[in-house]
Amino acid sequence: MIVLDEQLLGRQVELDIGRWYRGKVVYIHALRPNTVVKDDAIPGILRTQLQPTFVTINETDFWLRMRADRQFCLVCIAVPDSRVPAVSGLLQQTLQHPQFRTKAQRMGHVLRVTTSTIHYYAFPSTTIYALDHE
Repeated sequence: MIVLDEQLLGRQVELDIGRWYRGKVVYIHALRPNTVVKDDAIPGILRTQLQPTFVTINETDFWLRMRADRQFCLVCIAVPDSRVPAVSGLLQQTLQHPQFRTKAQRMGHVLRVTTSTIHYYAFPSTTIYALDHE
């Protein structure tokens, strides 16, 4: 399951991802309806799902601020708001990388994705590693 941050809502990101991703694509608010979802509540919500991958462009609130957790993967796509259409392609590239191809490989990782590089740290460490897109 891919879970999208609320700030991607209304931009057809779920439709773009749905064209190539075979699993379920939902927004975070669908997992806790009728409430405002604050950033600090997101890990708890993700833990209620089976191996979700959370996607956001809000890297300042998540990258290096959120602890890696074995129950989910967090992907920060480092693009400005004006480049949201690039999110689907960058996510697809990332999920095709040999190191993150399966859910089991992704769990426990926090990733920061740019057009050329994937930086990440993994549970339980905060050591940052870098990979080139392949």
